[in-house]
Amino acid sequence: MDMQNSRRDFLKSSAALAAVAALQPLTRVLGEQTERSPVAGKKIVGIQIGPESFVDEGVGPLLDWLQEKAAVNTLFLTAFTYGQGFAGRMGGGRLYPGHGKLASEGGGFHGGYFAKQHSSFFERTVLKDTRAPDLGDRDILAEVIAAAGKRGMKVFGGLEDRWDKAFDVPGLKECAEVDLRGRSSFDPARSVSTCVFNPNVRAFWTGLAADLCSSYAVDGILFLNERSGPHMNVLGITPFRKGVGDTSHVACFCEHHRRAALEQHIDFDRAKQGYERLYAYVQAAIKDQRPSDGYYVTYQQILLDFPEIVAYDQLCNFGKLRIWDEVRSMVRSIHKELPIVFHVEQTISFNPFTRASLDYDHLAGRADFLKPATYNNCAGERYADFIGNIGATIFRDMPREEVYSFLNHLLNYEGMPKFGELATAGLPPDYVARETRRALAGVKGRCGILSGIDISIPVGPDSRRATPDDSYAATMAALEAGAQGVVLSRKYAEMRRENLEGAGRAVEASGRGASGRVASGR
Repeated sequence: MDMQNSRRDFLKSSAALAAVAALQPLTRVLGEQTERSPVAGKKIVGIQIGPESFVDEGVGPLLDWLQEKAAVNTLFLTAFTYGQGFAGRMGGGRLYPGHGKLASEGGGFHGGYFAKQHSSFFERTVLKDTRAPDLGDRDILAEVIAAAGKRGMKVFGGLEDRWDKAFDVPGLKECAEVDLRGRSSFDPARSVSTCVFNPNVRAFWTGLAADLCSSYAVDGILFLNERSGPHMNVLGITPFRKGVGDTSHVACFCEHHRRAALEQHIDFDRAKQGYERLYAYVQAAIKDQRPSDGYYVTYQQILLDFPEIVAYDQLCNFGKLRIWDEVRSMVRSIHKELPIVFHVEQTISFNPFTRASLDYDHLAGRADFLKPATYNNCAGERYADFIGNIGATIFRDMPREEVYSFLNHLLNYEGMPKFGELATAGLPPDYVARETRRALAGVKGRCGILSGIDISIPVGPDSRRATPDDSYAATMAALEAGAQGVVLSRKYAEMRRENLEGAGRAVEASGRGASGRVASGR
């Protein structure tokens, strides 16, 4: 690898990206993008896996097992994260899956970049040193790429926008979001989140993507960026939230966002006032202080009084998606045919507000594949939490069972369990099929769909836990619905092997074995 040429190409591409981004209006970034046909070839059978699993179980033996028993032909190997959803060993009271090491045995999790970091790609950002110390000097990414290639398996590098407890990262403090009350997320009591309009953050992601695809022979990149906008955050109806609580930490309201709002002719101060009104409305609701016109009508009145609320929420979506676009453009400038996969959070299925603001038609042209999180078993718990939270505010005047029925009609859900059994029953495999078909219809052939399959995703003690039959049925549902592949999720370290074997049986039964190539890879 000629690192000097790579550096020159990177700097040239960075300058071009900055010029293009400055000229792109909001409607362009949220609207149509360059169209590409979906990647041809056999079905992708992928698995999300953290680097620790290869350290604990051995590169060769683990690859052989995944290929032979789970029909895996593509590894989505986490290369960057400070979160433990896609990397790290099992711990914290989670059920041991029967393989690998527990966190108490293998050491605590720190996170960061699990690859060799080349400084020339990070000259335009203060985030210059994010190398993960977890594995020492071992370059597990290079080891896995070499071993997977000998077995005909592909390796996608996974980059996740998570900075949980990353307080020792130089420069991160000046990249942190600022909430509605002017507080920085760089706070030991919280998980750090970075501002999508901060130029240091944008330069970091393009630099990281450039480093990864220039320095390693990856076959593609998976980018995970689960960010709910301020509208959902202030209402307290974001994913994984148990109860509404204090929603004043809604973000971001920093000076970078102020400038971005000005460029899009959005009144920043009016938007902030609107979010303060929504915050007060939510806090009154959870104290059971009913407004005279009722909860839903009052919510609508606030939106009519402050149209800047929705405009500002879309501005924040714009910032998130612009990073998607810049990452993709950077990768394209280095390797024109390297496929890009973007993860789409599960709320795009059961939250009608997310469906409306982040729909597949807008997302289609910005990736080769979208990976919607069609996780049916844990979705029962997640959907129940969502109904509980939205039923505590906007729909507080309705019984929760009626909110559930109403949403099922809106979302075209059929064959659903009773509301009281939602968490314990999970959602049926038909949910996976329906969401896969909806995604395919939404992208209109402009990219492929890789359905995310729930393999032992952790849930509460009283919620449904996936079985091998569940894994078989969900995988089969996605493939029969027409997905270009599946991604077994969230991470191998938490998956029970018998559940993986259930998914592997579905792949074999579908007539699409694990030896298929990933077209557009190298």
